[in-house]
Amino acid sequence: MKKSRIIPLILSALLVSLPGCSDSGTGNNTDSSSSQTESVSSADAVSSKAENSESGDEINLDISLALGNSWESEGKTCYEYHGTITNNETEAVNGWSVSIPVNSDSSLSGGWGGIISLENSTVSITPEDYNSVIEAGGKIEFGIQILSSGEIDLSKAVCKASKGGGAVSQAENQNQNSSNSGGEAVKNTGAKEVPPATTDDWLSVKGSKIVDSDGKEVWLTGCNWFGYNTGTNCFDGLWACDLNSSLASIADHGFNLLRIPISTELINNWENGNYPEANYNNATNSYLEGMNSLEIFDYVIGQCRANGIKIMIDIHCAVTDSMGHMKPLWTDGDISEEDYLDGLEWMAERYKDDDTIIAYDLENEPHGKQNESPRAKWDDSKDADNWKYIAEKAANTVLDENPNVLVMVEGIEIYPRDIKKNGDFKSQNEDDYFFNWWGGNLRGVADNPVDLGKYQNKLVYSPHDYGPAVYEQPWFEGGYTFDSLYEDCWYDNWFYIQDKNIAPLLIGEWGGYMTEPNVTWMTYLRQLISENKINHTFWCFNANSGDTGGLVKDDFMTWDTEKYEFVKEVLWQKDGKFVGLDHEIPLGENGITLSDY
Repeated sequence: MKKSRIIPLILSALLVSLPGCSDSGTGNNTDSSSSQTESVSSADAVSSKAENSESGDEINLDISLALGNSWESEGKTCYEYHGTITNNETEAVNGWSVSIPVNSDSSLSGGWGGIISLENSTVSITPEDYNSVIEAGGKIEFGIQILSSGEIDLSKAVCKASKGGGAVSQAENQNQNSSNSGGEAVKNTGAKEVPPATTDDWLSVKGSKIVDSDGKEVWLTGCNWFGYNTGTNCFDGLWACDLNSSLASIADHGFNLLRIPISTELINNWENGNYPEANYNNATNSYLEGMNSLEIFDYVIGQCRANGIKIMIDIHCAVTDSMGHMKPLWTDGDISEEDYLDGLEWMAERYKDDDTIIAYDLENEPHGKQNESPRAKWDDSKDADNWKYIAEKAANTVLDENPNVLVMVEGIEIYPRDIKKNGDFKSQNEDDYFFNWWGGNLRGVADNPVDLGKYQNKLVYSPHDYGPAVYEQPWFEGGYTFDSLYEDCWYDNWFYIQDKNIAPLLIGEWGGYMTEPNVTWMTYLRQLISENKINHTFWCFNANSGDTGGLVKDDFMTWDTEKYEFVKEVLWQKDGKFVGLDHEIPLGENGITLSDY
């Protein structure tokens, strides 16, 4: 997928940016034949007032619409739009609606955050029970996916709402959504008492296994929750859900590791004493009031510790942007290599005495095709675009500050078929390369493995893998089996690393919608994970991942029980209990400690 641009549509006199815009999911359309679209046209921002649906008077609401992503599907282009409505009134509004005229050949592909319909070439978005009321100063978010021959003219969108109404309590939201959807509601809990930080849970590598301080094998089975990378400056979804309850629920459901995507820009801001505003529901998360975004992050660490969850920091993008992960390198705009390394160094030093953070994913999905510039490569050079070389620098930067944490090194997108003829990646011919998902091509390890010297026992390789719901890669065409996926994609791209005892693997992202043919792919990958005890973090907890959906539904408070039961089979368990990675603190209400295990 490629970088999008924000097209703000303002329905008030105040021009606002799009905070908390949802990460579209994977950023993983990477086969050489793929043709995902980068929008190059522009639309002028327009200003008007939202309309009171009862009186016709103006209401001071801001609505921002953004083209988040686009890709080829069914002979057309699927355009994904993200929307935010902010209430600038001094009282609540309710019964909001948004209508957007679309092209006559358009069809509705999907969406979240509201009841979405398409009739007479107009898309209508109306609220679910949980977000029908927007409190004063509050906001809601939604997304739509439209198959069409061209982009939507966002300037023709209309927003309506009524003044009045009051907040629906979180408990009421949970009851409504669990009864309406058949899902399992997040239990409403308060903050847990935070125990002191410890340093006895550090992990290391032994052959193809990850082991604890006693040398005993552990199994990292976690999930992702994004938002610190998007501009929300905290977790996405806190506009609807309660932070304490959600973290407790993740632990109770047996995820022992939380991969937290974050931007270098946000870390650099924190390092320099700047604290971008965290966007969350003040009523639902009132206990966060008065904290800046870094203090909220520290609060998250404390609640993860209290629930027995360990954390992996994922440098997901350079610039804070919901589509920032589309950029191929660890640099972008004003964010330089030095800024990238400084951010890692600052984080590693700040949390070196707290084994809640046990790992750093050094860079999310380095990528780029042979004819793109810049693009990430993997060779034995000291070039600025050589991910293998930069990964070694980044790993040593982290480990010099904290020699106890694990470092995850992802792959790239392309790798030469003949390194003797094209080891410098100079060929522009796609036939000269192997292709895989962004971050999923680790063929280079066979020729030029990452060398961390005295820190080699901290190295884990971390591929990403997705199914046909994200993109119809060549290995999916014409049907596929476990054996064909193993031979055509998994083994040569990354599984050989574990199979040959070179290093452990952690699949940093995998997941998707519970529909065919995606479920078949997920079932086969789950089989590979289960049979080989591969470490993994499922993508994702968020409901607002357009390519994959989430473990929770649109309200961020109702678990998708079908998807959860699917993933549960590859969560670390013993005798019906989930196994955590802390020696003293059990994993949630349904788990045990490493000492108990």
